[in-house]
Amino acid sequence: MNLASSNQDLQNCRRLFLRNYDILINIGVHDFEKKAEQHVIVNIDLYVPLLHNTPQEDELHEVVDYDFMRETIKEIASHGHIQLQETLCDEIVKKMLAHPLVLAARVSTEKPDVYPDCDGVGVEVFQIKQ
Repeated sequence: MNLASSNQDLQNCRRLFLRNYDILINIGVHDFEKKAEQHVIVNIDLYVPLLHNTPQEDELHEVVDYDFMRETIKEIASHGHIQLQETLCDEIVKKMLAHPLVLAARVSTEKPDVYPDCDGVGVEVFQIKQ
């Protein structure tokens, strides 16, 4: 069962997504993490009601632009060192929900270079706009 079929509010939505966006960010609580940027992989799903995301004229202004997701992540990363992935994830989801057309958002962040014995460590958050 997917998220949209299990939640009545999301059933008439289009899901937009950004997959495996790899960005260098100053992030981490350990001393070695504060000395250099780290790769962080970000994934975003946005749920936008079809009413607000179904183009009639095939024009970009009729939908949520994918650049919004990428540019928001870049902007957050530009503010300097972030200690926790939870903080980064929460800030991204907050900015996604601030978009007037977005009803819900799922954001995950993953640091792939922390441990040599696993693919990555990360967090995920999902919120629906009130």
